[in-house]
Amino acid sequence: SFDKTVTKDNSLAVGFFQRGFVHLQLEMYEEALSDYHMAFSHLRKNPFIDYKQLGLRHILYAWEVLYSTAAAQCRLQQWQEARVTLDKAVVWRPEGRTAILDLALERVQDHLFLEPMQVPLGEFFRPRKKEVEQLDSKDFLGKPKVISSIIPNDEYIGFEPLRPQKQGFYEPSADALR
Repeated sequence: SFDKTVTKDNSLAVGFFQRGFVHLQLEMYEEALSDYHMAFSHLRKNPFIDYKQLGLRHILYAWEVLYSTAAAQCRLQQWQEARVTLDKAVVWRPEGRTAILDLALERVQDHLFLEPMQVPLGEFFRPRKKEVEQLDSKDFLGKPKVISSIIPNDEYIGFEPLRPQKQGFYEPSADALR
């Protein structure tokens, strides 16, 4: 499902973030690392993206993505890269709230694995009702109809089979010539 999601919207950072978590659970560490890198790049240097407008009650923070990136790097035994990534996460973390990152740096120093961050369990995209109602197809043009004819004396509007031709019917009337 996440593959389909990121195929439809390849800028959806939270889609890559969630797929990275699933890849970590499946022990596909290279894929997880790639997804976390994609999630961070799709944040476009923003400290967070609030997905509430789209129907997901979650805010994806850059430091969380970097923390999870470090968790994937730990699984790949890339301890030095994980430390650099966590140092980068400290810069993105809000002021005075770096306790979790300090603990993570100690764990990486001791070569212990980190548990990745994830979207809270039970949170799903639920678009607002008015947005879903607008997905029904609407006929903005109405039924097609002929509004003019190349036959000068023809007053018929609509479609019909070919009519037999009448003598003089296709010649312009005297009023039309004036």
